Amino acid sequence: MTGISGKTAVVTGSGNGIGAAIAVALGQAGARVVVSDVLTDDGEKTVQTIRDAGGIASFVAADVSDPKDCAHLMESASTHAGGPDILVNNAGVGGQQSRLHELEPEDFDRVIDVNLRGTFLCSKYAIPYFLDKGEGCIVNIASTYGLIGAPKAVAYCASKGAIINLTRQMAVDYGQDKIRVNAICPGYIDTGLGRRAQRLTPEELTAATEIRETAAGMQPLGRQAQPFEVASVASFLASDAASFMTGSIVPVDGGCTTTFNYGKASN
Repeated sequence: MTGISGKTAVVTGSGNGIGAAIAVALGQAGARVVVSDVLTDDGEKTVQTIRDAGGIASFVAADVSDPKDCAHLMESASTHAGGPDILVNNAGVGGQQSRLHELEPEDFDRVIDVNLRGTFLCSKYAIPYFLDKGEGCIVNIASTYGLIGAPKAVAYCASKGAIINLTRQMAVDYGQDKIRVNAICPGYIDTGLGRRAQRLTPEELTAATEIRETAAGMQPLGRQAQPFEVASVASFLASDAASFMTGSIVPVDGGCTTTFNYGKASN
């Protein structure tokens, strides 16, 4: 991917899953990667993976819902890696599964704080560096759940839908400054349920995995994606190959948002 080598990329929530895959892909493309997460051990593992492959990476712990942490993250990128050129807003949480009237306000607030406020804050503190450099690139990780409704995902759907339109709005405001802003909407991705798995009993984990695999099997491509399949799209959007793309909302979902599903797997 041209236009990535030598640049500094900040990737939030990159201790594991999609974020880790994006950080590794950008490192392979020659970026100096600033890995960020609330989980230090996971983040350091991603850094080591990038370094083992011959890349350059460092770790900065940050809670994206905290303005001070977000400002420190960008300052650290400036001090140790030449300042951010690329920002991938990936950090996010799923939230409680319930219908709206059953959801506690604090649970709703937590999802909005991490997913939406985190995207806002990291962008807020990265953009001044982009303006100084005369260009920049932001890739927001939204979700197919931001494009459609989904059962018992009140806060998550709301936050990801907001990220999608925030992406469009930022593209309008900053296009004149040569700052491109795009979003990816992943569908079912095989991350082993990510950090949610740590909160489940073995029986719950098995049941949740089966539900995901069955749902993914009903998509046109009939499977879950691997994290690298999202990472390759993120790398493309961050590269010069996507130089005329801004405000774009890119589903990486195996076709699940293209068709009405009758609830029966084709195979």
